[in-house]
Amino acid sequence: MFSALYFLATARLALGAVGPKTYNATDKCYHISTMPNVTMSNETRVVPWGNRTIHYANGTTCCSSLDQVRAALDVIDAKLLELLSNRTAYSREAARFKSKEADVDDPLRDQQIINRAIDNATAVQLPQIVAQQVFQSIISSTVEFENCIVSD
Repeated sequence: MFSALYFLATARLALGAVGPKTYNATDKCYHISTMPNVTMSNETRVVPWGNRTIHYANGTTCCSSLDQVRAALDVIDAKLLELLSNRTAYSREAARFKSKEADVDDPLRDQQIINRAIDNATAVQLPQIVAQQVFQSIISSTVEFENCIVSD
């Protein structure tokens, strides 16, 4: 099976069936029309997008180094953990109203949450695939957590 897939992929590359050389992140990643088209390059580019994209209210921009980016991500990660902790506290409360494990997972509700995240993602310039996968992971881990509580 692997060799057949490898052969097909190799054949597509050899025949040039990979597609155009311009990669449009908008179409593939964001599903919105504000991203620039970026021509693929074999060169290592220091700043592939060319300009800083994060602008602060005070008129400054981020970031002049990878260390600055990572420091900002560390702050955001800490805030995400706090939000997840709050969400988990409410999940624990929700588990109080569920009398048995079969009540824990509500696939219809799960899908509504995921769809809402996907629908709202572009309004905050979040790639829809990120919203989808993050919320799928949150729901999956929450269901596991609630099952643990209910089964006690």
